[in-house]
Amino acid sequence: MINILLIGLGGFIGSVARYLVGITIHRYFDIYWFPVGTLAVNVIGCFLIGFLGGFLELRQLSHPEIRFFLFTGLLGGFTTFSAFGYETFNLFKDGYIALSVMNSFLQLIVGLAAVWAGNAISRLL
Repeated sequence: MINILLIGLGGFIGSVARYLVGITIHRYFDIYWFPVGTLAVNVIGCFLIGFLGGFLELRQLSHPEIRFFLFTGLLGGFTTFSAFGYETFNLFKDGYIALSVMNSFLQLIVGLAAVWAGNAISRLL
């Protein structure tokens, strides 16, 4: 039960942070034709998960509770793209190059196809 609470608390903080970072970025970079806020959130999330993953690994602080709060909760609420980046990086780092390429391809192509399919189905209803 504690893990669920940690994930929920982290998710709440991450989601609110995503909103605040997104509107702040759009305020400073008034680019209406490009989702610069989403780009910023994804890049920041990827940097943070890379930094925190390496930091915790090097200092042997990989307690499940810390990982649930930071990775699944906080950064999961902030952006799931960071999890994709971290998992793909780890596959590559561990020598599974083909799997890292396959993961990248599937996440992007299948994800975009799912958006298209969902949109197409919504127009039929």
